[in-house]
Amino acid sequence: MDTALVIMAAGIGSRFGGGIKQLEPVGPGGEIIMDYSIHDALEAGFNKVVFIIRHDIEEDFIRIIGNRIKKVCPVEYAFQEIDNLPDGFSVPEGRTKPWGTGQAILACKNIVKEPFVIINADDYYGKEAFVKVHDFLVNNSSEGEAMSFCMAGFILKNTLSDNGGVTRGICIVDENEHLTGVEETYDIVKTDSGAAVQNDDGTLTPIDPMAHVSMNMWGVTPEIFDVLEKGFPEFLEKGGADNLKGEYLLPTIIDGLIKSGKADVAVLESRDRWFGVTYREDKAAVAEAFRRLIADGVYSKNLYEEGR
Repeated sequence: MDTALVIMAAGIGSRFGGGIKQLEPVGPGGEIIMDYSIHDALEAGFNKVVFIIRHDIEEDFIRIIGNRIKKVCPVEYAFQEIDNLPDGFSVPEGRTKPWGTGQAILACKNIVKEPFVIINADDYYGKEAFVKVHDFLVNNSSEGEAMSFCMAGFILKNTLSDNGGVTRGICIVDENEHLTGVEETYDIVKTDSGAAVQNDDGTLTPIDPMAHVSMNMWGVTPEIFDVLEKGFPEFLEKGGADNLKGEYLLPTIIDGLIKSGKADVAVLESRDRWFGVTYREDKAAVAEAFRRLIADGVYSKNLYEEGR
């Protein structure tokens, strides 16, 4: 079965490769985090990569990473633009950014026809999650009226930064390891005892460091496109069109599908450690983490010379 890796990269700045913190090299050969995610996805069995970008970064994006990736697998591009809106809607004055992850995935509607995994361009997820999501997509199909999706569930303590608070979607999971809801939780910090939410007054509220969290890694089928297409104008009609920062968000959309019984989402636990450059100070730790992975034989120094 064909399966695709869809990478949301439209949030990359217009000076791609010129000081964007998430895209600074972290590997010995100048690799960025995206290189490792693509490598792991192909190794797990995904056989096509779709980049969601903007037209203003297209030339640099293709030069810096697209041309390299097309040598190892088929590559396609989808474009998320701020003015790509349903009929009857226009961009409000002062709006400067696209409309969120829901709009990003909708941009793939005419490109992606197979089951696919969604990831962020600037997050490292590890090998385990790609294997589990790929296996789920190959071995599961929607039954009845409920769409069958999955989500990689990371352990909260494995996703924290040493350099400050982070926002995470804390997952509510039932006894069958299925998602029943996601609670967006802000300013989670690492503590001696595990993790805590840092309150406005400086106090800390402990939180379970073993809780599952969403890192925006979803396994879905093309059925999602009709949902997104119908929901986007509804979002705009409810006030989103006049909101200069409002976003049409995939987790919110999927949460609504779960609560209405239209989707069933399996939570696939991954014990791998997440890496990301939330703060500029994180870069050194991420580079060191990849150095250790290479020393342990998880990756070769020559990432794309391993038969893929």
